[in-house]
Amino acid sequence: MKLIVDSGSTKADWIAIDDNGKVLFTTQTLGLNPEILDGPEIIERLNDRFDILQNKKNATHLFFYGAGCGTDRMKTALSQIFQDYFVNAIVDVQEDTYAAVYATTPKGQEAIVSILGTGSNCSYFDGKVLHQKVQSLGYIVMDDCSGNVFGKELIRKYYFNKMPKELAVELEKEYDVDPDFIKNKLYKEPNPNAYLATYAKFLIKHKDTEFCRKIIFKGMKSFVKNYIQQFDNCKEVPVHFVGSIAFYLKDELQETFNKYELQLGNVLRRPIDGLIAYHVANQ
Repeated sequence: MKLIVDSGSTKADWIAIDDNGKVLFTTQTLGLNPEILDGPEIIERLNDRFDILQNKKNATHLFFYGAGCGTDRMKTALSQIFQDYFVNAIVDVQEDTYAAVYATTPKGQEAIVSILGTGSNCSYFDGKVLHQKVQSLGYIVMDDCSGNVFGKELIRKYYFNKMPKELAVELEKEYDVDPDFIKNKLYKEPNPNAYLATYAKFLIKHKDTEFCRKIIFKGMKSFVKNYIQQFDNCKEVPVHFVGSIAFYLKDELQETFNKYELQLGNVLRRPIDGLIAYHVANQ
């Protein structure tokens, strides 16, 4: 049994397949970002899913692609946790960008591959190797155009009285904007980045308003300038995306790309389905 996992900070999609690629089961856990969670918290999230707990000794391979796995230290730490849990499995931990590459980019082709979800990332794939110009420092100072950055922007606009009254009323209906509640979510509970990203649903729902359009295009402009344009050949290769922000704001991405003369490639909400085909073909 092979386990394939695509994990962001908010959630992780799991698929178990046999050697022929037949799906044995699918499930979902909360996100397993090693930069945010410690070992016991990760184990607790694994044990919370019966399919995983029941089959942890049956797994022969674990292919894990996750947010927070961009450094050797984080990959090593998470690999050890998984190796102790899935005792009979060969464990392979990669950063989530590789999942995006394998799901969106035909074998051997060059592309810029980006993630726009709870967080954000951008890399260049030369057909064999992944290259990164910007080392992520996490959600507090980076993650341009991500769900958590959009969430921060909405909360700030609301509290600085810069949000149109009609939208502020709608926000109050859909979210608890009490300051004590927000501060508890940000400073006392785990995954504050995932909490902030929940506000992105509001932004997408009201994306046709002038107020939300300004926030969206400001974020996309920042992502293009700070990430995509780091690569000299960015106008010569397609730019693929995975993640819910990219998926639900595809039209806005296309509009932005037209302005900067960039090629918008494949845009997927989740890379997990493409990963099945990749691992069956490359087992």
